[in-house]
Amino acid sequence: MEDLITIAMPKGRIFEEAAELLREAGFRLPPEFEDSRKLIIDVEEERFRFILAKPMDVPTYVEHGVADLGISGKDVLLEEERDVYELLDLKISDCYLAVAGLPRTKMNDVAPKVATKYPNLAARFFREQGEQVEIIKLNGSIELAPLIGLSDRIVDIVSTGRTLLENGLIEYERIVDITSRLIVNPVSYRMKDARIHELVEKLTDVIENKLALDRL
Repeated sequence: MEDLITIAMPKGRIFEEAAELLREAGFRLPPEFEDSRKLIIDVEEERFRFILAKPMDVPTYVEHGVADLGISGKDVLLEEERDVYELLDLKISDCYLAVAGLPRTKMNDVAPKVATKYPNLAARFFREQGEQVEIIKLNGSIELAPLIGLSDRIVDIVSTGRTLLENGLIEYERIVDITSRLIVNPVSYRMKDARIHELVEKLTDVIENKLALDRL
C-alpha cells in the first residue's frame, strides 16, 4: 500500500477517544473499528495500518520503526524516555500522576517504600524532593500495596479519584498532569513528512476548535 502510515495505539479509553478524534478530522474509520479483536487493523481507504499494543509498548514500537506514529500517554513517555519525537498534545484521556496512601500516616523514617508501575518517574520525583525511598515495581492493583503493608505510599494515575476513595486512600501530592500525545519515529518523520504533516494539521484544527468551544 503506497504511502502507508502505521500507527501504534493502546486499546481502551485512549483508543476510543483517538479514533473519535481521527473521525472528526475527516478520516474514514469503519464503524466496527473499536470493536475489532484484531491486533493489526488495515484501513485501506485512508492508507492507515493500526497496531494495537500495551500502553507501555507503544513508544518502543515507534522508536524501533515498526510504527511510524504512536498515540501514548505522557506518563508512558516520561517513564520510558524513548527516542521519539512528540508532535502534538491531543488533549484526550486527561488524568494526572499522584502520590497517595492511607490517611493520617507518615512515611517510614528508616526505609520508606513506594509502590508503582512507574519506577523511573517515582524515583525521580522523590529524589527531587530530597527523599530517598525504596521503589517497589508492581504491574497492577497498585492501591493494594499500602493496604497490606507492602508500601507507605503509591505513585499512580488518578482520573476521577474514585478508585482511591473506594480503597480508603487519599491523595498526598500531585506530580504531573497527563494527556495523550502523538509521537513519531525520527526516520519516518523525514521519509513520510507530507502525510504526517497533513495528519497533524487536520488533528490540530479539530483540537483548536474544541478548545475554542470550551472557552465559550
